[in-house]
Amino acid sequence: MNKVLDPKAVVVRYVEAVRDGDAQTIRESFAEDATWLYPGSLPISRLWEGRDAIVDDFLGGMGAYLDPSAPVVIELIDAFASGEQVVAEWTSKALAANGAAYDNRCVGVFTVRDGEITSVREYADTHHVAATLFGPPKA
Repeated sequence: MNKVLDPKAVVVRYVEAVRDGDAQTIRESFAEDATWLYPGSLPISRLWEGRDAIVDDFLGGMGAYLDPSAPVVIELIDAFASGEQVVAEWTSKALAANGAAYDNRCVGVFTVRDGEITSVREYADTHHVAATLFGPPKA
């Protein structure tokens, strides 16, 4: 398979891989030394450094906060590129492990070099994340 080099196509391919549960494409989308910043004061808020930490610990670790019997629905709204910078907007819907409905709109600012994502800054409604994924069980 030919490596995708266009920055916007790389990000769209990555988001679609997350949507489709394509673990190999997700991992291949990131440079080995990539970073992912998830700002805020949540347990997951920090600078994640390295492909393995991003894919295995950050993205993979989110499953602990979700109901494994319910689907996670990701929808790419749009993506805009200027050089190696890509801004993507997507929605994430799932059922939290505590029974709450998770429904968030996210924006990521991606940097892509040589067909690999080298950095991401993600912005989402962290209040909603705190209340649904890290909040008490639904009554």
